[in-house]
Amino acid sequence: MNILNYAAYAKDGADWTQAFIRAIGDIRAQGGGVLDVPAGVYPTGSIRLYDNMTLNIESGAVLRFHQDEAAFPLIDLEFEGIAGKMHQSCIYAENAKNVTVTGYGTVDGQGAYWWKQIRERGCTEYPRPYLVCFADCEHVVLENVTLTNSPAWTVHPLRCRNVVIRGLNIKNPADSPNTDGIDPDACEDVRISDCTIDVGDDCIAIKSGTEDTPNRRASQRIIITNCHFLHGHGGVVLGSEMSGDIRNVVVSSCVFYETDRGIRLKTRRGRGGRVEGIYLSDLIMEKVMCPFVFNMYYFCGRDGKLRRVWDKAPYPVGEDTPMLRDVTITGVRARQCTASAGFFYGLAEMPVEGVTMRDIVVEMTQDGPAGTPAMMDGCPRMQGAGFFLRNAVGVSLRDVKVLGVHGDVLDIDESVRMEV
Repeated sequence: MNILNYAAYAKDGADWTQAFIRAIGDIRAQGGGVLDVPAGVYPTGSIRLYDNMTLNIESGAVLRFHQDEAAFPLIDLEFEGIAGKMHQSCIYAENAKNVTVTGYGTVDGQGAYWWKQIRERGCTEYPRPYLVCFADCEHVVLENVTLTNSPAWTVHPLRCRNVVIRGLNIKNPADSPNTDGIDPDACEDVRISDCTIDVGDDCIAIKSGTEDTPNRRASQRIIITNCHFLHGHGGVVLGSEMSGDIRNVVVSSCVFYETDRGIRLKTRRGRGGRVEGIYLSDLIMEKVMCPFVFNMYYFCGRDGKLRRVWDKAPYPVGEDTPMLRDVTITGVRARQCTASAGFFYGLAEMPVEGVTMRDIVVEMTQDGPAGTPAMMDGCPRMQGAGFFLRNAVGVSLRDVKVLGVHGDVLDIDESVRMEV
């Protein structure tokens, strides 16, 4: 089926919302099918997909989403792990099976309208729409399209199973707020490959809800490979929403360029949950502020200024105590790094545990700018530093070289137990 067959509903090409609604309604009535969008520009509001449906955005086609809150109806969903009303995503599916978005066209969220409200007021009345969101879906494919100017997170699979994301070109301005690239959240069996991601926040962030999330589920069995990350706050990130657990993640054969951090694990007291079974290999980084950051005092977001978040004294261990453990990092080459070779800071009562690093070379630049590796209270600004570790046990560094360091290669205290 071709969207041009519904051009009569497009208000002389100024608004294709009703054309998409009617075309998708007809496809749904016949049990599924393909909606082709040929070359051209299609201003539209939110588009919702259903079972057994493929949206094929052909080369030269641009879905340009309206800069108008009324074009994105309010629905019940989660934003940063908190359930409530928010604007429906630009492209959205819920409780659907066998849903595909494909083609070599462009999806333009025109996010400047939403970013302006964040910059001027600090928030919007209801959370901004994601660019693409699949909620509680199974067998999802998103491939080859260019995704740009997302109002908030760009791609957000939420509580989905069997997700394939490949060949995407994601581009958001470096100063656009919270415009993560791909955020699998409480998802299982996810494969992300061959994507280029250049965004204003984390490039890929694996999440599993917060302490405020109802019905928390684990994110698990996730593979990320052959991707290119540029200019984000973190290249591959786990957390900070990890209350439902994140486990069995493999990241391989990726390139990081001018990301603030390369591999970033972040959480804090109150979140609970475990991050474990993480294997990272064959990574190239260049002009990264800090290649490896494990931060268990992460202070951004709701309740991030509470005493329990910043207090370095030990607290009682309970269900709300998070864990970061069982991480292997091998085969990394990082060049022209600026702040620190690595920053590991566990909780006083729950150290980072069981980190193995081998066959790694980190070259610090001699004249790079100072930076703050972790978003935590009291994190020192660093320039050309080595590995900084606090509250870390079972750490093993083998065949690890750090070149061009100002000062000691290792900055540790009595809270650290490691093998070098």
